Amino acid sequence: MRSFHKSHEPAQWALTRALAVAGLALSAVGCGNAIYAVQVNAASSKVEEAHALGAEQYAPYEYYYAKEHLEKAQSEAAEADYSDAVDLAEASEEYADKAIRLAREAHRGAGR
Repeated sequence: MRSFHKSHEPAQWALTRALAVAGLALSAVGCGNAIYAVQVNAASSKVEEAHALGAEQYAPYEYYYAKEHLEKAQSEAAEADYSDAVDLAEASEEYADKAIRLAREAHRGAGR
């Protein structure tokens, strides 16, 4: 039978708790990066689609708003500020969607 010394138990639990907290902190940083990566990829695809539809001409405000917010999101992520980067990427995607919609409407109106 194995004997445990009661004097070591609190130290072992403290070490286990410290390791668990450290692991959670590291995984939280990783999650921010992963969420950012998904969001920025979606926003980037939408900005590219808006560009392909000529949104610079048909929806310049929405297009450039989306483009600048995407660039700022990338800048914030480079500084590991993933919360702001995700918010900026979401705004970029929202305005890119608007630019896409307006550009498509302009194409339909022009008989394309």
